[in-house]
Amino acid sequence: MSRPRVVVAGLGDSGLLTAIHLAPHADVVGISSKPGLVSGQELGLRISRPDEWARDYRIPFGRFRKLDGIRTVHGTLTAADLDNRTVSVVDAAGAATVEGFDALVISTGVRNGFWRQPGLQSAADIDADLRSAHRRFADADSIAVIGGGAAAVSAAANLAATWRDKQIDLYHPGDRALPQHHPRTWATVRARLRRLGVGVHGGHRAVVPDGFSCDEITPGPVSFSTGQSAVGADAVLWAIGRVAPNTDWLPADVLDASGFVRVSAELRVPGVDSVYAIGDVAATDDLRSSARNRADRLLAHNIRADLGGRPDRARRYVPPRRRWGSVLGVQADGLQVFAPSGRPFRFPAWSVDTILQPWIVRRGIYGGIRKPR
Repeated sequence: MSRPRVVVAGLGDSGLLTAIHLAPHADVVGISSKPGLVSGQELGLRISRPDEWARDYRIPFGRFRKLDGIRTVHGTLTAADLDNRTVSVVDAAGAATVEGFDALVISTGVRNGFWRQPGLQSAADIDADLRSAHRRFADADSIAVIGGGAAAVSAAANLAATWRDKQIDLYHPGDRALPQHHPRTWATVRARLRRLGVGVHGGHRAVVPDGFSCDEITPGPVSFSTGQSAVGADAVLWAIGRVAPNTDWLPADVLDASGFVRVSAELRVPGVDSVYAIGDVAATDDLRSSARNRADRLLAHNIRADLGGRPDRARRYVPPRRRWGSVLGVQADGLQVFAPSGRPFRFPAWSVDTILQPWIVRRGIYGGIRKPR
């Protein structure tokens, strides 16, 4: 009996892990616009210490042991015929192909700033992007970070920790930043920002220039609609949460009004057999939280149940009420992680490279990652 064929559209954090869980039970085809995992996590580390970031968040697919039985296609998704169970792809060489499936996982993520773009890229293209952004901030004497989410807060903290001689200011629109986290989380993070010398300015809603996509690092000045005077800066990082789902290749009837993929609690796309969505592209809840809460294993279980004729065995994804986890990433004193209650706990610095990354992440979560050649 032949094994079912599962296409995983998008091999970011969620898609890659889902593919790994399905590989022992199906013939999996993964489609990605990048030649490896290029995580959207840890913006602050990415722009301030890109070599350290790349070690853990940019990994060629060939290094993942659990992907050995998976065929990966480096290309761009252009269309989906869900009734006939096919997706269309233009590969990196420009050739158009069609991939059939018994089940389809939509995990194409979102566009958000210069650090999360869906375009087809080679390894050299990614190298150039990393160097360019890092150089832009390294050359600036003053930096303004615009936004109140985790990406903005992490960027401000990591830039300040890396370059203590620069003037770095965070401008966020609300009374507090991190509004989707517990208030305790922001209280702890704000104290650290101030110890790092970051200027923290609440109640500043920036005016976004007409036609500006927030995908560039710009010079100042930055104006505010909340009455404050404009501020200057050598480099402005726009992290204002203007996310757009990468769903142009999908039929409109599976999308909600904002373009995200509609899903049930089981991560099935309603009205279409054997089509699923996970990660930032999936409209699971207001926070679209399945990417940050390890729903990949649950989804793989549900796909196996459906393909095996036992849909009643599917499990429901229950989203958390608040965001949780690390905000600033690894710092000199270790990795601080916040519970949904806002209470922090810390992995000491010595444990990150000796236990957390090699054993918990690379072996426990990913099932083994080969050393780079």
